[in-house]
Amino acid sequence: MQFSPGAFMAPAVDWLNTNFHPFFALVTRIIETVLGGIESAFLALPPLAVIAIVTLAALAAVGWRMAVLAFCCLGFCLLAGLWTASMQTIALVIVAVAIAVAVAFPLGILAARRRRVEAALRPVLDIMQTVPPWVYLIPAVMIFSLGRVPAIIATIVYGIPPMLRLTTLAFRGVPGDLKELGEAIGARPRTILWKIEFPAAMPTLLVGLNQCILLSLAMVVLAGLVGAGGLGAEVTRGLTRMEMGLGLRAGLAVVAVALLLDRLSRAALERGRRRG
Repeated sequence: MQFSPGAFMAPAVDWLNTNFHPFFALVTRIIETVLGGIESAFLALPPLAVIAIVTLAALAAVGWRMAVLAFCCLGFCLLAGLWTASMQTIALVIVAVAIAVAVAFPLGILAARRRRVEAALRPVLDIMQTVPPWVYLIPAVMIFSLGRVPAIIATIVYGIPPMLRLTTLAFRGVPGDLKELGEAIGARPRTILWKIEFPAAMPTLLVGLNQCILLSLAMVVLAGLVGAGGLGAEVTRGLTRMEMGLGLRAGLAVVAVALLLDRLSRAALERGRRRG
């Protein structure tokens, strides 16, 4: 008798959909509402107005180099005729990365403090990073159907491991002398975490955030296969229709979006650390 994983998967998915349908429907509504709000905010103004606002904000907050980068990245997305798709992709990545970081950051701190937690998480993270990225789309689509919600769920799952591992590495690498100094002056554990450990761990945390953003963008491209829209859909359309010009433009737009989000997130975190 031949073993068939599908014989077990189908009943399991049916059981989940039957018993947890209200929960999945609630998750779908929340994600659609948040994502739709961010997309509407990006698309409410004319593209040139958005480019001007982002460029001026980058100039005021970081400097002229960041302003030039923001102008060039967003300007390319507009000139390539992919403005709406780019804004959809940026909104999707922002939501997915925010949730992935919100999950991975506290778990990484906990794993850095307790070896047993890290030992329990290690095989799970190994499996998550070994599984091909498009495989995450299969259970997400089976539970949430086609659309943007399964794309975000799969992107979150794919982006959590690098952020979690590097958060653990970052806080474990904080010199013990710094923490002892904080304890010696009577600082509370929360103060030591945010005023001493967090700034010391910032370089490694930025690497984790960078990896989370880049992997999320890679997953967003694959998510175009399940109707997520955005630049992923344009890349997929270019490949399936053999429109190499569209595929190339969409691929370069993905690179521009990745560069913009990475540099902006780094600048924001660096500025927050200096203020702190």
